[in-house]
Amino acid sequence: MSVEPRPQDQPLTRRLTLKAGVGLVLGAGLAAAPLPAAATTGSTPKPRTGPRVLASGASLCDQPGDSASAQGLGSGDLAIPYYREHDGSWGYVFGDSWTGIQQTGDYMGSPIMLNQDGFDASGQTPISFTWAMPSGGGARQLFDYTPQQDNGHGWEFSRIPNDCVEFGGRTYLQYTSVNTWTPGAGRDGSLMSGVAYSDDYGVTWTDYPYHWAGDEQGTNQSMYGMWSFAGIDPDGWLYIFSKRWNGSHRNTADGGAIQLFRIQPSDFRDGNFGAQQNWAYVGNSWQWTTDAAPSAILTGNNIGEFSVKRIGSTYCMSYFDVDDYSICTRTASRPDAVWSAPTPQIVGNNTVPPSHWGRPQVPTLYGGYIHPGSASATSLTLIVSQWNGQKGSPPYWALQFDGVNP
Repeated sequence: MSVEPRPQDQPLTRRLTLKAGVGLVLGAGLAAAPLPAAATTGSTPKPRTGPRVLASGASLCDQPGDSASAQGLGSGDLAIPYYREHDGSWGYVFGDSWTGIQQTGDYMGSPIMLNQDGFDASGQTPISFTWAMPSGGGARQLFDYTPQQDNGHGWEFSRIPNDCVEFGGRTYLQYTSVNTWTPGAGRDGSLMSGVAYSDDYGVTWTDYPYHWAGDEQGTNQSMYGMWSFAGIDPDGWLYIFSKRWNGSHRNTADGGAIQLFRIQPSDFRDGNFGAQQNWAYVGNSWQWTTDAAPSAILTGNNIGEFSVKRIGSTYCMSYFDVDDYSICTRTASRPDAVWSAPTPQIVGNNTVPPSHWGRPQVPTLYGGYIHPGSASATSLTLIVSQWNGQKGSPPYWALQFDGVNP
């Protein structure tokens, strides 16, 4: 398929405005509820306290003859990992992808999925893909829609995955439909957000009929733009974190706010999204409620992609802090408990500030997804994307880092 940009858009890439070593300036911050015992802003990154043992950043694609190329994917980003509980394998969901390395060849669309039989949490054996979805004939776009076209909801550039989870024999993928990568100041450029599901583990997909309206549909800065499935807790609830869509990394109204809600897995499966309970500051206290919208639990930094996963008995969070120009991590004992201060882990520049000294350096980084198969809550595997800012030049890939201690 020939991919031509809309007249008002620049060539197809997810990172048009990110500059190496330069953070973006925020506009007015988001007014949030007070953050007492249930939350913390923690906007000052913790300094580096000692050496970390991290993998050097093995590339998952965009290398001649690699396992992704063998499955038909040359270059792509995100590679959001999830556990395929029905057979114990692992899935990795990519965003905009090409058949050739360095964003050459044909544009494949988004999302794209590659799978792996077994994951080595120690990091000794880098991730290697063993088959592609939907099935047969190599990787191809999962969803039945046409990029850069009106597919019945309004004009959309592509549908970008934010997270994927499988439970109860069904796979769920939350996505943002992007209307434009170059929105005006204070706009997020989204069309809508939605959840698609698959009852054959990724071969065919069905969209739930309900969508969360985005910028182009009249709801700019929706807090339901991007989701992360933290997973089903032992208490039986499915916990979900969400925030504004910030795919362009210049969403000046973002403010770094993240909200939390939960829902029974059976209601989620039925598409009964109105059954969610919200973590909200009501009166003088935080509480689970259906009578108020979720309150912002974290504010203070311009946050792009993010990820929350329960690793062992600890909830771990990672996100791209655009202001700090780093992938940061936090932890909490519960989804609704106090979150630790952020710790920079992978940075765009490891010479400044002091909290970045000695950290692995990845210029033009973004993403930062926690692998749910990580060895432990003190030894995470993170998948970090890198883009160099020009189509046809390296790199455009996802990188694996292991042994990350948040």
